[in-house]
Amino acid sequence: MASLKDATAIAGIGRTPFAKRLAEPEKTLACRAILAALDDAGIAPSEVDAFASYTMEETDEVEVAKAIGAGDVTFFSKVGYGGGGSCATVAHLAAAIATGQASVGVAWRSRKRGSGPRPWTNTAVQLPTPAQWTRPFGLLRPADEIAMLTRRYMHEYGVTRDHLFNVALACRNRANQNPAAMMYERPLTRDMYMNSRWISEPLCLFDNCLETDGALACVVVSAERARDCRSRPVYVHSAAQGLPAQHHGMVNYWNDDPLSGPSWTAARQLWKQADFGPQDVDVAQIYDAFTPLIPLSLEGYGFCGRGEGGAFTEGGALESGGRLPLNTGGGGLSEAYVHGFNLITEGVQQLRGTSTAQVPDASTCLVTAGEGVPTSALLLRAD
Repeated sequence: MASLKDATAIAGIGRTPFAKRLAEPEKTLACRAILAALDDAGIAPSEVDAFASYTMEETDEVEVAKAIGAGDVTFFSKVGYGGGGSCATVAHLAAAIATGQASVGVAWRSRKRGSGPRPWTNTAVQLPTPAQWTRPFGLLRPADEIAMLTRRYMHEYGVTRDHLFNVALACRNRANQNPAAMMYERPLTRDMYMNSRWISEPLCLFDNCLETDGALACVVVSAERARDCRSRPVYVHSAAQGLPAQHHGMVNYWNDDPLSGPSWTAARQLWKQADFGPQDVDVAQIYDAFTPLIPLSLEGYGFCGRGEGGAFTEGGALESGGRLPLNTGGGGLSEAYVHGFNLITEGVQQLRGTSTAQVPDASTCLVTAGEGVPTSALLLRAD
């Protein structure tokens, strides 16, 4: 069977500043991030012939290609399901390049979530068929849906708020080391966490991701070409998407086990194609729109057994020097929330050895997209 294993590499990464409010429009931010990524790789914009982004991306490949000065484009795709699409954008480019459909691919996400409207406030699209079973009953926001899933997780497996605090603290501690993070030099304490306001009980303020304006991008090329690029290449070792049978976004009503989400489906494919397993992962960048997604993902991707995700977080396991250093730039909880794309760029920085919270000698990294929705994941490997 054909394999994408190590056939392509991320050769360049770029980003804009992150802030609650940026003056520039999303298109300008997107182009700045893409041009920065191309410069990082040492590749001219005119060589770009492939694009991949999210269906929720407000900018499109036609306008971006014109603005950056791309040449003829021979591949373009968009991935659905918001935060579930982040890693899949890279996977689509890797597949296109490995099969000869393109040679230089750009994936990006540009978003003004900090200063712009929330997606669920658009009343014209409030009731697609799945939402008719949730929104009329008070599950209006993603936070409400994940809160219900979290309550079941707590009830069935004894996950506690202290476990969720462990996740929030690990992300904040890494952001405190990262000058680019919105929460840089803004420590989090247990008292702050426990006494913060509810957003959707049992999720408090610090269980929820930031609201951020900003953009990020990466450049994907063949492994052979990547070796001649300006920056150290990071190879796409394995990639997968996951949509389980009878899935119902976030609440997962129709599954036999609602707590076995899309990460379980993606993980089976991801590890099947890889030369190493969870025990060999040096550092992880796990999608953290909400703290409970971390322990649920730890179970789904095989770092611990069913129901053991909460306990896994104990004893500093997610901190630098711990069992599985996690979200080393601060993640969506404390660096920036741009639909998970900063987890990809941070994974690249770790394997280049340039992270602000560098894991010594890191050579393998798991990056995941959103658990709870149709998702995707990458295994990255250093050269």
